[in-house]
Amino acid sequence: MSPLRQRFPVLLAALWWGSLTTLGALVVPMLFVHLATPAMAGNMAARLFAAQTWVSVGCGLLLLLISRPRGEVAQYPWARAAMVFILAGMLLAVLVQFGVAPRIEARQNLRLWHGVGSAMFGLQWLCALAVLWCTADKRPFP
Repeated sequence: MSPLRQRFPVLLAALWWGSLTTLGALVVPMLFVHLATPAMAGNMAARLFAAQTWVSVGCGLLLLLISRPRGEVAQYPWARAAMVFILAGMLLAVLVQFGVAPRIEARQNLRLWHGVGSAMFGLQWLCALAVLWCTADKRPFP
């Protein structure tokens, strides 16, 4: 297997986990500090979380596509370990975007739905971290 093909799953997992980390721990808190009103910050955060959904789904789909050698039935060892976390992370991303976010935007029981969305985002972060952990190879770069 080529070094690029060997490292591509790690790069995808790192992009997924890193984008979730950056958005949740840095960007969104900065919006609430620096924008004029919480409503403006919330609207911008919603747009960023929507974009993050597609980053998550894209990374997950690519990881699924490269999880087995071409023409083989058996998956790569990293894929066997990571598969449930890839699928769970993608499902969480889609559920937050299309199930929870519309309720937050409509201000339906904001405290409840914001808490649910935050918990699901945290679980997605843990799934992406598990995928990164599974894909990271302990062998040194050739």
